[in-house]
Amino acid sequence: MEWLGSDITVWVLVALMVSAFAAGFIDSVAGGGGLILVPSFILAGLPPQLALGQEKIVSTLGTIAAIRNFIRNKKVIWTAVATGIPAGLCGAYAGAQAILYFDPDTIGKIILFMLPFGIILSFIPKRNCNGDNQTPINKTVILFGVPAAVFVIGFYDGFFGPGTGSFLILALHYLLKFDLVSASATSKMFNFSSNIGALIAFMLAGNVMYLLAIPLVVMNVLGNHVGSGSAMKYGPKLIQRTISVSLSLLMLSLGYKFLL
Repeated sequence: MEWLGSDITVWVLVALMVSAFAAGFIDSVAGGGGLILVPSFILAGLPPQLALGQEKIVSTLGTIAAIRNFIRNKKVIWTAVATGIPAGLCGAYAGAQAILYFDPDTIGKIILFMLPFGIILSFIPKRNCNGDNQTPINKTVILFGVPAAVFVIGFYDGFFGPGTGSFLILALHYLLKFDLVSASATSKMFNFSSNIGALIAFMLAGNVMYLLAIPLVVMNVLGNHVGSGSAMKYGPKLIQRTISVSLSLLMLSLGYKFLL
């Protein structure tokens, strides 16, 4: 398709649209949609950095549907959002700038090493998962712990990206003792801010194909809408299982990329 500025055929575009829907569904529930989008773009012939930039524009706009659903169901913890969003913006912008200059192999191996611990943590039984958060949130953690965690995870989001939502959910759940639904909802706000920070850096570097993004954003928004609605309907069990699956896929993908 010449209008896309590359050799993307109709069937490749259809496959990318299906991938965008699946990525939106997974991303809205537990994060990790980039596990589908980034490899799909690379298989379609896009250079890795362009694939990362393209994933950012699709996922940034796609998360709007999920955020709308979570806000409507009053699951977002706004006191944490106020301190975490600026950190997510700054961290992701710095990470995206770094990927333009440095080899991501070292970061990939570190994330690969940490993933099994995240999978183990996701299987630990949770208390108060079905109701509102009952545990008082420490103000010191809100002011310092949340920004620090979101900045670090945001840097990873800009630097590589896949699995960011899962790491955010786990950090919120174990750092601030949110129930899993509230952790998932609040993490979307942070993930949205980190996506914007990274997207700005990739746009400034010219690593975004805007025409290709249009149909993929539509499918990603649809996937996010369906996925976030399912999270509200089926609750923490769906979230826990999806976190485990997305982290497992991420571990296998990174293991193949960095160890083989």
